[in-house]
Amino acid sequence: MAKLDERDSASPRERPWIYGLLIAPSAVVANGVIQGGALSYMLRQQGVSIGRTASLVTLLALPTSLYFLWSPITDFFVRRRTWLLIGAVLSAVLMTVALSEHDLASRRAITLILISACCSQLVVSSCGGMMGALRLERSKRVAGSFYQGGSLGFGQASVSLLIPLYGLGKHGLLGLAAGAMVVLPALFALAAPPQEEVATAGFGEAMDHLKSEFGATFLRWRALPYTLTMLFPMCSGSAVSLLPGIAQDYGVSPHQIAWMNGMVGALLTAAGSLAASLLPARARASVTYLTLGMVNAGTLCILWLGPLRPWVYLSGATLYLFTVGACYALFTAVVLEFLGRSGKSGSSRYSIINSLGNVPVIYMIKLEGMGGNRWGPRAVPATEAVLSAVGGGALLLYFLLRKRNETVGEELKEIETA
Repeated sequence: MAKLDERDSASPRERPWIYGLLIAPSAVVANGVIQGGALSYMLRQQGVSIGRTASLVTLLALPTSLYFLWSPITDFFVRRRTWLLIGAVLSAVLMTVALSEHDLASRRAITLILISACCSQLVVSSCGGMMGALRLERSKRVAGSFYQGGSLGFGQASVSLLIPLYGLGKHGLLGLAAGAMVVLPALFALAAPPQEEVATAGFGEAMDHLKSEFGATFLRWRALPYTLTMLFPMCSGSAVSLLPGIAQDYGVSPHQIAWMNGMVGALLTAAGSLAASLLPARARASVTYLTLGMVNAGTLCILWLGPLRPWVYLSGATLYLFTVGACYALFTAVVLEFLGRSGKSGSSRYSIINSLGNVPVIYMIKLEGMGGNRWGPRAVPATEAVLSAVGGGALLLYFLLRKRNETVGEELKEIETA
């Protein structure tokens, strides 16, 4: 009975809900200012061409894919929650100065925003290492749900606030508002669960320990299906960026498109992320994730096989966005399952695994676009539905046939006690 309680009850001391706030600094910078549309709107208002705006946003989005190159620093010198605060404060200061510039396309402004984005990714790697240190499976599930919900919610909220502020013409106020939204939620790191002390061993001993942890996570045959789960197309959510482009083929009005793919869409994905926390933690995260992936692919069949009517688009997009949010939450749970115990290199390993999850988003957008160009608007959801069902179905069958106690990272238990 004690074991059942341990699996299904999140310890209050672990406070898994707090990760919905701790991820806010990165959410505001990456999902709000850069990729959420706030910066592109401001640049267009300043007369910057669409092509140059797209190039600048693409450049500034690079840290979200490359942050594993500098994220290992969050495993050294000070605790991870301290690194989270450092990253948030630096990012907030740089973003405040950048958005206070009158010419946001200037080299100075773009450089400051780029460095701010790099600093904000220290928040992501710190959160990953801290979530990996959670002991209870239920806590990890809840943390993943709030983490993704906070990422989506704070990102959209920052767009909704910054664009009207820009219209006031007060650039200093705009910068201060952005900086405040970045740094204030990070202060909750002071209430985060205690983390392990920084290792005081010599350099050689520390490197041997890190190599052992990396080997226990990645250099095992059992890591292969998890790697494929990161790289396969299911649950990518790539259609989110393409659905507005085919909405007119379903007879959807511009107002309805803006409504569905704006605040309402963000609320649907955030609600899906939080709803995932209600799912029981008895089943492995990989099994639940892939099962939801099949459901997510099924929602695209509404758009694929239904008539080109507004109600088909609106109902299909609603279900798709909600299940995408749930899939994102379970994706984080799968990353933590792949990670195993956080150990001394949890932030580094989390960053690498999490970065792999960005790969299918990129190639699926390309494939869905190619399908739409060749076979018409229905081919966009059809491409994702078919590839997701095939890839997800194969992996789901594997994990269902696999023994539960065969999890990647179990060797870390021995390493930690060595």
